[in-house]
Amino acid sequence: MVSISQQAWQDSAGGRGKFVQTDPSDPLDMTWLHPSAIGQGTTRSIQLREGLKLEILDVPLGYESSIAESETLNDAMEFHFHIQGHHEDGLTQVGDREFCIRGIGVDPKHCLYAPEQQSLEVWLWVEAEALRSILTDGSGELPREVAQWVRSEDERCYAQVGKVTQPIRRVLWEVVRCPWQGVTKRLFLEGKALELLSLMVEWERTIQEQDAVLGLPAKTRERVHYARELLLQNLHEPLTLAELAQRSQLNECTLKQGFKQEFGMTVFDYLLDYRLEQARELLERGAMQVAEVMTAVGLKNRSYFAAAFRRKFGQNPKQYQQQFWHFQTKG
Repeated sequence: MVSISQQAWQDSAGGRGKFVQTDPSDPLDMTWLHPSAIGQGTTRSIQLREGLKLEILDVPLGYESSIAESETLNDAMEFHFHIQGHHEDGLTQVGDREFCIRGIGVDPKHCLYAPEQQSLEVWLWVEAEALRSILTDGSGELPREVAQWVRSEDERCYAQVGKVTQPIRRVLWEVVRCPWQGVTKRLFLEGKALELLSLMVEWERTIQEQDAVLGLPAKTRERVHYARELLLQNLHEPLTLAELAQRSQLNECTLKQGFKQEFGMTVFDYLLDYRLEQARELLERGAMQVAEVMTAVGLKNRSYFAAAFRRKFGQNPKQYQQQFWHFQTKG
């Protein structure tokens, strides 16, 4: 795995690679051609109105990467959409067809990890003043649904992960495939940026309505989701329930009840289900033997792994892999 510090990443952007103007008629539309040291690919950055920016990341990463990032104060909202790709950090894990909302506030020190993969991502950045100008009704206060997006300089930033729905996916592809240039392009992309923002507001409203029915306060829900991230970041040495509760600032009872409400299963049933889903993906890639897959997802007992896999997928791991590749070859 290739590890790189935050400073080295920044130095690579400044000292290597190449910036080109994507749209000859728009100096605010630039593409960075990544240096091979950090994965050949491109990042296109389109500055729209002041405080509103879109980025399109298209990277065939040929190795695992790990970027150490220091604690920072986020001064802009980050809406991060994966059409394809996976990464994880200290607050979230974002996979294929998922998105992350990361708010204004303290972003704690963490390590950003990405496996060997093809990534296609769309990022929307909205600074605090732009967010208020778009969403407030003149009172200066953000709507209740999104008030948690902006926090003080001494609070950990809001972070949540959701699924990319068909309406979101449609807008993302319209952004990626935008055929126009000049002012037509800028108007089109600003409209798409605002459409994505509206879909995020609606997502928050829907989630909060569900929480109200379940009786789970928004702050508790956020901590339960943080506990989930902690759980998945420690596949090989799982935290105990007590450790999860302590690190997510919940008592054990609230964590157990909240986790069951949010995810429909107990903490450790969820962990096993996640491991089995990861195992299925690795088996389908075909690069690992069953024993290697078992180890990669943090399991140690082959009989237990085979029995759990059979209960979920109807076949033992070896049979599943052989059948999958048989149909792939025939297709």
